[in-house]
Amino acid sequence: MNTPLKRHVSVDSLRQALAFAPRPLTFVPTMGALHEGHRQLLRAAREKAGPKGTVVASIFINPIQFDRPEDLKNYPQPLDQDLFHCAQEGVDHVFLPQAESFYCSDRSITVTENLLTRHLCGSTRPGHFDGVLTVVLKLLNIVQPDCAVFGQKDYQQLAVIRRMVRDLNLSVSIVAYPTVREKDGLALSSRNRRLTPEQRADAPRIHRALLAARDLRVTGQQNPEVYLQAARHHLLHEAPETFSIDYLQLVDSDTLQPVSKVIAPCVLAAACFYGEVRLIDNVELIRSS
Repeated sequence: MNTPLKRHVSVDSLRQALAFAPRPLTFVPTMGALHEGHRQLLRAAREKAGPKGTVVASIFINPIQFDRPEDLKNYPQPLDQDLFHCAQEGVDHVFLPQAESFYCSDRSITVTENLLTRHLCGSTRPGHFDGVLTVVLKLLNIVQPDCAVFGQKDYQQLAVIRRMVRDLNLSVSIVAYPTVREKDGLALSSRNRRLTPEQRADAPRIHRALLAARDLRVTGQQNPEVYLQAARHHLLHEAPETFSIDYLQLVDSDTLQPVSKVIAPCVLAAACFYGEVRLIDNVELIRSS
């Protein structure tokens, strides 16, 4: 039987609780509004920790990674439901920091990545990944996990976190978990609940468009523009007025730079808007081994 979920608001409280916590210690950082995708990350963390290890989750809406104030303002915060999900999935400790205490008022250090963030979300959300890397580094330093679990839906986020861990010699293993989807193909996201019923019904067009482009691989096509044109056609065909493309790019799986020929592992990624709600998705055209 699992022990009761322990909540921690302060860094000191969490560190004291984890000082002698059984290893391995696995960690799942979240911004709350947990859905089935998050629950599967928590299950993966529980499996990695085993019955005798420790699972830690964090719930923190990180203000410094939002490039649009309205997105931060409207981000859902169903805390009681989130804590219920954590308890159900065998989380031992949940970290619930407050922004005013988590960040010093005169903080002057930010983590910046300057290669993998040139394209995709990095090109359309200035400062976003500085905020992501800064909060993840802080959380990893506080929790000191053996491994941390992230979803592949945020492909670029996963890549830049792995690069940070590599370049800064952090003693943590980053575990990637496949994108979790609804039955109609829409990638699970906390932002999905902000869609209108009509937008939600239409939103699977994003995944369908990426799959339609990916299917061209069977022809041996190597021209990236052919894939991009196919995906763009499916994204925009009879799309509702509230729909628009933020970006659609085909990039190398490792470097995240645009490819000139589709011959090595690469990813077709898109970000789209329904009104003010931004959704992302990706598919691998050629998988990494």
